[in-house]
Amino acid sequence: MPVSLEDVRSAAARIAGAVERTPCLHSRTLSRLTGAEVWLKFENLQFTASFKERGALNKLLSLDGAARRRGVIAMSAGNHAQGVAYHAARLGVRAVIVMPRGTPNNKVRSTQVLGAEVILEGDTLADAARHAHELEARDKLTFLHPYDDAAIIAGQGTVALEMLEQAPQLDALVVPIGGGGLISGMAVAAGALKPGIEVLGVESKTYCAMYQKLNGQPVAVGGDTIAEGLAVRDVGVLPFSVVQALVKEILLVEEETIERAVVCLIEIEKTVAEGAGAAGLAALLEHPARFAGRRVGIPVCGGNIDSRMLSAVLMRGLVRDGRLVRLRVVMPDVAGSLARVAAMIGEAGGNIVEVQHQRMFGTASVKSPEVEFLVETRDREHTQQLIDALKARGVDALRTGTE
Repeated sequence: MPVSLEDVRSAAARIAGAVERTPCLHSRTLSRLTGAEVWLKFENLQFTASFKERGALNKLLSLDGAARRRGVIAMSAGNHAQGVAYHAARLGVRAVIVMPRGTPNNKVRSTQVLGAEVILEGDTLADAARHAHELEARDKLTFLHPYDDAAIIAGQGTVALEMLEQAPQLDALVVPIGGGGLISGMAVAAGALKPGIEVLGVESKTYCAMYQKLNGQPVAVGGDTIAEGLAVRDVGVLPFSVVQALVKEILLVEEETIERAVVCLIEIEKTVAEGAGAAGLAALLEHPARFAGRRVGIPVCGGNIDSRMLSAVLMRGLVRDGRLVRLRVVMPDVAGSLARVAAMIGEAGGNIVEVQHQRMFGTASVKSPEVEFLVETRDREHTQQLIDALKARGVDALRTGTE
């Protein structure tokens, strides 16, 4: 095994005081929702909003003086970049981060603000990695791999060390998988501390390289995903060997379920999680029978989600739950008709968010324009009650769009 419990404990001692000992709390509401007893480890409360700080700092502290003086280099489009940048700056170590050219501006800026020198190179993470290795050789920098490194894995394993100290009753850990650094470190620590505990991985169905590799399938991943932290085209050699030996099962989840999990964490726990950070909860939402009655620990492993994406996810959640609906109404083109229908919607408890008045397209008659109302309701049942109330008063309302 490339990493031992002693390695994880040494990492915990090394990074103590420089990373947050994040809370691990029982969620009564999520427990009722999923049928399991759920504990959440809030790694999104780290300074850079991700567990990646743990491995990055452990690796930096393991370098000798000469390596620190030369500096370090990493390729990353997200949380690893910020973890390396932040702790390298704290330690006075030069940090160079190579990012693909398409990396969102907010991530580039965040990494720069934390003190790293950012170089944009290549169209993919693989292109960025190639350039990073070229600079590593040219400038004699130390390469900090985001997951395929024993010191990185040991640092990430401190998440499980803390979880089992804070909630020793846990009998299962459900851990998101990108390159495999987090789950391999957690599996080593948890398996040694509590041999009977189950460690299960979670991947998006669009990026399931670990699942495919474990099942002897050719790795074929790709496509759009809300969970950028899971969007890894191949897992690390070291993490794969640990997962193969210690991880019970890999569960796959739909993109829609990850969105649901992000919404649940916002609405129930009042905490912001990125897609990868919510993937553990998504596994419980999509596979409830697998965890019924179990005491399950989930790391909310990151909270770095783009604000526009978060807004879209929340609005899509309202639509999915039947709390935001479009109603199309054909009404006579007479003064006051729009106001009367709007009043009826308000009396039925609906909140009108937007109104579109259509006279030119799709109307049966120029004398009967269509009006589309975007309405917020309590739930699907309330929506149906609102439609029934309109029809009872002679208003022909049709719900449009899909969920």
